[in-house]
Order: sequence, then C-alpha cells, then structure tokens
Amino acid sequence: MALRPDEFYDHALATADGELRLPLARMTGWDISPFEPDGLRVSPLRPPVLPEPARHGEDPSDCGACRDQDEGIWFNERWRLVRIKGVGVPLVLMLLPREHHDMEDLPDELAAELGLLSTRIARHVQALPHISRAHVYRFGDGGAHLHIWFFARPEGQAQLFGSWLVVWDDLLPEYPADVADADADVVVDALVESHGGHRLSDPGDSVPA
Repeated sequence: MALRPDEFYDHALATADGELRLPLARMTGWDISPFEPDGLRVSPLRPPVLPEPARHGEDPSDCGACRDQDEGIWFNERWRLVRIKGVGVPLVLMLLPREHHDMEDLPDELAAELGLLSTRIARHVQALPHISRAHVYRFGDGGAHLHIWFFARPEGQAQLFGSWLVVWDDLLPEYPADVADADADVVVDALVESHGGHRLSDPGDSVPA
C-alpha cells in the first residue's frame, strides 16, 4: 500500500534542509538540462492539500474539451486531433476522445483504438523531415478529459533529448506557424490513409456525428 499523504510528506522532508528545500534533482546535472545547477534552488516542499482541488472538466457539463469536440485537424466518430499553437518545438499535437472519458474509465474499444492511434500518430510525426523523435505524454492533473500529447523533437538538437523537451519547449521562441501547419497537414494525410477518419480542411466543413 502506498504511503498516506502525511507519511509521504514526512518521508520527503527527511532529505530537506531547514527551509524545507529538497536537494537539486539529479536531472539538473544532465547535459540536456536547460538550467545550470549553480544558483538554481528547489522550491520549499509544501504540505499535502486534501482533498485535492478539482481538475477542469470534472463535471462534463462544464468541460471545455467536450464543448470543443468538433474542433481540430482530424476526426473520426470517437476521436479528434488538435494542433497546439504558440509552441517552441516544431509540432505539438493533442489527441482527445470526443466523448467525456479519462484514462481510467476509457471503454475497452476506445482503449484499443487509442493504442493504434497513438502508434500511428507518433509514426507519422517521426516520419516528417528534420524530426528525429515523437515524444508521447499523458499527464492528466490539469484536465479530467483524457488528452494525449505528441511533441516533435527537432533533428540534431541534442540538448532537447529526453524528458526535458517539454521544458525546452516553454523556453524556445514560437515556431513558425506556417511550417507547423504544413507539417500537421502531412501528418493528417498519413493518418487518414492509415486509420481512416476525416480531415477538417475548412472551418465550414462538417465532422462525423
């Protein structure tokens, strides 16, 4: 059984200093870290907050992802794919079920399709010229509606390897939107060919019911 919230907090504080700051993470010493360890400080570890605050969309009637279920660049009857704008890496896509589900209550049929879709989207992103890797993430602490992230890691930029990519994305200048749109179009064309579904090429187009 996992430690209770108070037990976990006490366990963590055993390595903290007098200001409740934990030692720097080992990751800050990696050569892909965007930060130099000198002068970097860990925030004080705050005690647990119980009950946890509600995530956005815990109530499906107030879920933005449900309201936007007809927005995106690719659809089928069950899923939609969105390009996230204003990012620093070459391409960031998000896959969401059109109905309100999170990972733990995803019906088996959708769970099976999620595996296929995630693999195919990652494959198509990684096939883009000058993209070396497609990173796939599921976090889930901010929103109750399942959303899977796909980050395209640019070729040759070795500091952007691995788990720091999402932090580098936040630090980099905004990537040219026209280039990202063109690459997203290539991914959608490949996805329609490999998985079916529907491209939304014009805001006036209708999407599958």
